Amino acid sequence: MIGFQQRRRQHQQQQRRCLIPVISVALLILFALLSFLAPPPVDNNNHLRQHFSFKNEVEAQNEVEEEEEVFRVPMGGGSSSGRDLWSSRLANFYYGCSNASKKFVEAAVDTKPNRYLLIATSGGLNQQRTGITDAVVAAHILNATLVIPKLDQKSFWKDASNFTEIFDVDWFISFLSKDVKIVKQLPKKGGKVMGSYTMRVPRKCTPSCYQKRVLPVLLKKHAVQLTKFDYRLANKLDTDLQKLRCRVNYHALRFTDPILEMGKKLVNRMKTRSRHFIALHLRFEPDMLAFSGCYYGGGEKERKELGAIRKRWKTLHISNPEKERRHGKCPLTPEEVGLMLRALGFGSDVHIYVASGEVYGGDETLAPLKALFPNFHSKDTITRTEELAPFSSFSSRMAALDFIVCDESDVFVTNNNGNMAKMLAGRRRYFGHKRTIRPNAKKLNSVFLNRANASWEVFASKVRTVQRGFMGEPNEVRPGRGEFHENPSTCICESSEAKAKADSGFKSQTKLDNGKGSYDEPSEDEFADEEIDWSDMDYGENHNGPQEKEKELSNITDLDYNLFVKSEEQPELEELLSD
Repeated sequence: MIGFQQRRRQHQQQQRRCLIPVISVALLILFALLSFLAPPPVDNNNHLRQHFSFKNEVEAQNEVEEEEEVFRVPMGGGSSSGRDLWSSRLANFYYGCSNASKKFVEAAVDTKPNRYLLIATSGGLNQQRTGITDAVVAAHILNATLVIPKLDQKSFWKDASNFTEIFDVDWFISFLSKDVKIVKQLPKKGGKVMGSYTMRVPRKCTPSCYQKRVLPVLLKKHAVQLTKFDYRLANKLDTDLQKLRCRVNYHALRFTDPILEMGKKLVNRMKTRSRHFIALHLRFEPDMLAFSGCYYGGGEKERKELGAIRKRWKTLHISNPEKERRHGKCPLTPEEVGLMLRALGFGSDVHIYVASGEVYGGDETLAPLKALFPNFHSKDTITRTEELAPFSSFSSRMAALDFIVCDESDVFVTNNNGNMAKMLAGRRRYFGHKRTIRPNAKKLNSVFLNRANASWEVFASKVRTVQRGFMGEPNEVRPGRGEFHENPSTCICESSEAKAKADSGFKSQTKLDNGKGSYDEPSEDEFADEEIDWSDMDYGENHNGPQEKEKELSNITDLDYNLFVKSEEQPELEELLSD
């Protein structure tokens, strides 16, 4: 038994001794095979150098990209070319002058008996204001007694206020007593109020047009009422008639005491918040945007909503939004207004009073503007509900409050070219060329469109350059250009003595500024294109020869955005865009 076990162990040992050489050979073969297939040795240090080199290149590239074109809006106003943002340095050399000349016949001598002129205005407050102003001039042309104008109470604005509830009627009558005889109502005949004959004159009717069309009827009927009386008088008149327009608009048309007192409160509350403030007239209502035919980036939802509103006007042409914007016929968005102001140099600490109706998109649309200018106010935010109660149910009285604040602001800004913008632009020129910023919408379009591809500095410089000539400076617009209500050049005089003293200093400064995007002292030629662009959007007045005058009178329309629809055929459109 023991011998058997020993023989077995010896046999196993012998087997192991035989396997060792076999295993060794196998391992050698495997090692050789691995050595053959393996790649050459790696230089670890070189591998690390490659890794860090790639990392550094990426970081360097990122830094370069960040430094190149980053559109980051600053909180502060930044550079404003060394100019005073809040006023014009040249304003002291110009003043309003509207006194009648010695040859202007006084009403007491000129007014004929049994000639009474009545007018019925149309549109909102500012459109009505143009009608009232022109009515006084028309009465003078016809040697007629003017009956206190009747305000439109059935238009889009639906305000039941009459003349005496908005304007100081006694002041109106007394101030103009040397120009036109004015009465509160027609006289009575046989115990009854005298009747009147109703008719309408063409738009832009000249003095000879009134004498040919209205005077014969007036001589026969003795009392004539002219309906839809807005822009029914020619833009260009002789000097004395233009100055009469200014006396009416800037002196005789004074708001009632309750409106003036509330307006003064609003102004004082804005001034207690800041030394200077901006007033922004913002037109961005759904109806107006729909009518404009413009697109504001709201996607399919916007297209459907505004498209549905557009269907109200059957004859409204289908528009090309891109074309409308390229031509400067789209009002700026609240965000675009904010970016324009920041680029011009107004920082986030500036206080803004916003006069607006219903804003399309509400708070979401206003959010970018409020982010840029958090000191955001309106008549609703700076008053108590009970203070506004006497005015809140009347759109024209509420508009009058906004008018006062905008007129008294240090800087007035608008995103549109409507009647309120025009009226305030003219008024602020007349009363000392207070800073008035109106967007050069046509040129700004491309600047806004490409802002993502530019640095803030480049964007801001372009905005300042584009806005030269649209900042309310004297002589921005040549005399006689544009609507008289927005450019009352006949009624603005220059202090030649004061101007002469400063000429040498301003001329040298202007030469330096012209290459730096400044907006003082523009040259006439430089802004000829912009002037034409704005007037194209206004009332379509053309300059045909005498043989075309009658045709011109029947064709001229009054649409703020010149959207190819005659306002005579589309009264609601006219009312919608009136203020």
